[in-house]
Amino acid sequence: MTIKPVPLATWPTPLEPAMRLAGAIGLEQLWVKRDDLTGLGGGGNKVRKLQYTCAQAVKAGATGVVTTGAPQSNHARLTAAAAARLGLSCTLVLAGTAPEAMRGNLLLDELAGARIVWAGTDPLAEVAAAQDGYVIPFGGTNAVSAQGYVDCAKELLTQLPDLDTVVVALGSGGTMAGLVAQLGPERVLGVDVGALPDPRATVAGLLNEMWAAAEGGMWAAGGTELGAVSESLRIDSTQVGAGYATVTEPVRAAMTLVARTEGIFLDPTYTGRAMAGLRAAKPRGKVVFLHTGGLPRLLV
Repeated sequence: MTIKPVPLATWPTPLEPAMRLAGAIGLEQLWVKRDDLTGLGGGGNKVRKLQYTCAQAVKAGATGVVTTGAPQSNHARLTAAAAARLGLSCTLVLAGTAPEAMRGNLLLDELAGARIVWAGTDPLAEVAAAQDGYVIPFGGTNAVSAQGYVDCAKELLTQLPDLDTVVVALGSGGTMAGLVAQLGPERVLGVDVGALPDPRATVAGLLNEMWAAAEGGMWAAGGTELGAVSESLRIDSTQVGAGYATVTEPVRAAMTLVARTEGIFLDPTYTGRAMAGLRAAKPRGKVVFLHTGGLPRLLV
């Protein structure tokens, strides 16, 4: 079933050359795809997904949306902003208990009018199911919302038709799945941030769902068995460190390098890890780094 996305931002996002950063890393050519500049609610990759998940909510006749995440979830912040844009109520079910002060994304969640429910130690999905509203999945990721990054890949092919590699943070899996669906597995390097117990299986499963929904017309490698899809994915799991919420020295160094060569700020959970993975891999040819946003996470 085809879902027409609701308009939440201005496209395409810029593709900027990063020559000083390329020289510092030892790459021949490097561009930054600025999906941190999607506009809505401080920007970030979740906007492309929300254009589809919110379209599903509106089509279902929902008057409000519910989603889950960590306390500093970029997805939660952008869901609150999208709901405000569309005139929907928003409930955010967040892990743990309320902090003493609302900072970073939490401050922006409240500013956008979201109601925050703290789950404590209870499973997020169970608490979310008990709320009133259309439930948007963790990270905004499902086979429908991943279409947002099929759209992004098409933009990239218009902006840089002969690109060789796109490097992206691998969180809930939908961003990487959408890119792979359009570009193929050989041109996408996902850097695992530690958000999923089995990121390879998650991305492969999303790809198979997307292919099935498109009846074989979306992904050039469609029809491949799940195991073969999984094995073909390029995933770097060396940047997780002690876990999702920690900051490793390679990530800190990558964040500093990008800020001091290009004046671009990365966050420690997603884009910082992705850049650390890019520095370690040193892909050849025309390389694109996908900046997925996350600046408010730095202000905690």
